[in-house]
Formats: sequence, structure tokens, C-alpha cells
Amino acid sequence: MVPDTPNILDQLLPDRHPQADFFICDVADAVLKDLIPQMEHPFYVLSKKPEMAIRRYEHDDKWLEVIPSAKGQATIYDKDILIYVVSQVMHKINRGETVNRRIQFNPRDLLIFVNRGTGGKDYEAFCEALDRLMGTVIKTNITTIPQDGTDVPLGDEERLGWFHLIESAHINRKNGEKGGRIMSAEIQISEWIFNSIRRKSVLTLHRDYFRLRKPIERRVYEIARKMCGARKSFEIGLEKLLKRTGARTELKRFRHTLRDIAKHDHLPDYHVIYDERRDIVIFKG
Repeated sequence: MVPDTPNILDQLLPDRHPQADFFICDVADAVLKDLIPQMEHPFYVLSKKPEMAIRRYEHDDKWLEVIPSAKGQATIYDKDILIYVVSQVMHKINRGETVNRRIQFNPRDLLIFVNRGTGGKDYEAFCEALDRLMGTVIKTNITTIPQDGTDVPLGDEERLGWFHLIESAHINRKNGEKGGRIMSAEIQISEWIFNSIRRKSVLTLHRDYFRLRKPIERRVYEIARKMCGARKSFEIGLEKLLKRTGARTELKRFRHTLRDIAKHDHLPDYHVIYDERRDIVIFKG
């Protein structure tokens, strides 16, 4: 699900639905939420080209391997589907409603929520994103233990998990025709993700997250949101920040990117300052 960029001089994509006409009020009322583990660690590829290689990331004692399918690794734009789902499930939890891993929704509501168009190509991009989300396998020692504390590994043990980001998906097209308008969708998220939601291991995102044009901008914002938290500021070395983004780019090019982000200062929630002398990035809330 890669949005079009109508004007490369614009720092943010236009708000495509300033007065969203949601069919379900709950969709508009839901606060934008994302899972903390997926903000801290690079689960998603930033390239728009199909990524077929297995990737491994390590940070302190935590690690994960991302194993793509024949259609490539899930991208940071595909992740919008899960942000939508997490936001809706958390909204229901906060209202005291019963939730489970199977979620039904109108894809049109999702497209509006994540600032996409609602034409035929946007629905097809939605289906392609489901392919990558279902096909990508995550292998990790990052656990999301159930709230009751069962199945907790002993101190000298390490618990490993393998899971798909989405376990199953179904869509209903008008008249069942190929290429027909998608009327409804149902997906089942992994237990790993569902446990994170039930533990409320989530953070609120700014609505303009969906208006950021570049994948690296989204990833830098996620890291800033996770690391700053309640603090007024946070600083990190440029090389370490590059590693945490998961971007496959040279440090020299990444340095240029951060200079550009700091110059325009258009990330929501945070001011970005690049200290060239110390080669560090400072985020201020």
C-alpha cells in the first residue's frame, strides 16, 4: 500500500478526507494506536521494491528475523492495516467491549482512516498488502506473554516464537467478480499481536503519521515516539539510529536524509535537531 506523491515539493501528503464520511462512527472515534514492539524494532521493510532476503536485527538481548514470502517482505505501508486494526481493537477494549483475534471491517473505512484514495487501484493495493502481511514470517525472542502470566520461561531459558503478522484473511467482492468492488473484509491477527494489544503495549500516534511521504520519515517518527515517551527530549547517535530504522542505506546518505528532516522539521509531535559536531540526532517533544 504505497501512496502516490502528487507534488515532491510538499513535505506532507494532502489530507484526502478532511471530513471523513465513515459509515461506522467508531471508526472515526478511534485513537490512532501502534504496538510498542513494532515501533522499537524494524519489523517492516522501508523499500518500495520487493525485498526477498531474510533479515536479522539485534538490540541488546532482543533479536528478530524477518522471513519474506515469494511476494516479498511486508512494508511499512502494509503496516497501516495493522495500525487500523490495533486502533479499532483498543477502542473497543477501552469501551469495555469483548474483543478477539478476528476483526471484520469495511475496507473503505480503512482506506479513509489511513489517508488513502478509495479507487479500484487502492483496493487492489489493499489485497496485495494482505499477501505480504500473511506471507511474512517473524522469528523472535521478543515475547508478548498473556496477562495471566502463564507459559513464562524460566530465568535460564529463552522463549522463541514464529508467527505471521496476519494468520488469515477473507474479502467479499460485489457479485463475487474478479476486480469487483470489495464490500467487506475479515482478518485474523496473530496471537503475538493480539497479546500485545490486550496488555495495552501500545502508544498513540499523531494523525499526520499517514501524511508522511517517505518510508524513512515514518520509521524515524516511530522511533522518536517510542524513545521520547514522557520525556521532553531524547538523543541518539546517527549510526545507532540508522541501525534501529532497519534501512539499507549508507550512513552518508542517511546523514543527508536527517539533515533534510531537521531542516523542514515536519515530523508530527517532535522537533528534530541534527548536531553535526557530535553526529547525533535530538528529538524534542
